Amino acid sequence: MKKAVAIVVVLTVVVLLGWHVYRKVSASEKGPGGPRPTVAVAVEVRPVEKTTIRDVRKLTGSLLPRSQFTVAPKVPGLLEKVLVNMGDSVQRGQLIAVLDSQEYAQQVEQARAELEVAKPSVAECSSSLDVAKREFERAMALRDKKIASESDLDEAEANYKACDAKHKVSLAQVQQKIASLREAEVRLSYTQIRASWEDGSEMRAIGERFVDEGEMLGANEPIVSVLDVSSLTAVIHVIERDYAKLRLGQAVVVTTDAHPDMEFRGTVVRIAPLLKETSRQARVDVEVPNPESLLKPGMFVRARIELERHDGATVVPFSALVKRDGRQGVFLVGRGDMKARFVPVETGIVTAELAELIQPPLEGEVVTLGHHLLEDGSAVVLPGTSQETKAAERSSPSVSPSGMTPTGGRP
Repeated sequence: MKKAVAIVVVLTVVVLLGWHVYRKVSASEKGPGGPRPTVAVAVEVRPVEKTTIRDVRKLTGSLLPRSQFTVAPKVPGLLEKVLVNMGDSVQRGQLIAVLDSQEYAQQVEQARAELEVAKPSVAECSSSLDVAKREFERAMALRDKKIASESDLDEAEANYKACDAKHKVSLAQVQQKIASLREAEVRLSYTQIRASWEDGSEMRAIGERFVDEGEMLGANEPIVSVLDVSSLTAVIHVIERDYAKLRLGQAVVVTTDAHPDMEFRGTVVRIAPLLKETSRQARVDVEVPNPESLLKPGMFVRARIELERHDGATVVPFSALVKRDGRQGVFLVGRGDMKARFVPVETGIVTAELAELIQPPLEGEVVTLGHHLLEDGSAVVLPGTSQETKAAERSSPSVSPSGMTPTGGRP
């Protein structure tokens, strides 16, 4: 019984002490005129503006020549001369290298001689065919008059057909020898190695030289590479998010470390119809004119592509965007009551400096600095206003005319 009474007494004392503390705290928070006013937050603001905003992507890539191929011999042989070197300019059809042609020239002479041998046989067979034809016609006439026998006619006919076949064979042999001669002449011409192409400019450049004079080359063994650098192809890759915003003919600005103060204008000419599964990126080819040959294949480049452009867009500084309760918005300041109100917004194009506001329509000023201390309806004070001056005076200690603080010390 005594223990229960002691517990009740202790609880009563605790309740009385709590009530006393609560009254003291409430009294300290009240002044002579009622509750203390909330302290205004000093903020910086910027006006909501109407301007043009662009969605620009900065990408990297490499330069490739517009076209590139290697010059190689079609026939094996000893390389006698190489008439160009790395960096030289070449014209369409220009002689690049020469192979030893003695063996191929001999083959031409042999084919020509065989042709000359085959031609007389044609004349001989033609003469025999004429004789056989006359004999066959005479036998037919005599048979009609019942003078020649049936066997004589058959013999004349068989001889005529044999001579005709021999004549055709001789003609075919001549054509065969002519074809062999042409083949030998073509193989001989292959010892003169030229740079040939169909499309593009008349002049191109030698990119690399792979062999030296005196080497024994096989067929299709590269001698030099030929590049078309009148325009280059900048190969870049875009992610899935930006892929749908690309289109042929888009302007691209290209820069390189070799010419940091120069910008080169290019155009999107090809967009890959697929994205690589490993990287989720698509290849984009940008054609960059290179009339002064300042750009070189293999250079690392940086490309800027304008994916979107909105004129007359409602924009605020990017620093004005904040999140409250999972919603993105801005604090709009009212000059009348000097309070900040949180307004949820829907953004469009967002850059490092500006953010486009799609919804709702806004006008006025938004907080760009100090909004981390704000909630919806918070009082604010702006730099240079009378409210800020008064707040500064209340927060600083007063100084007497003698230069002493109220405690008697020096400021």
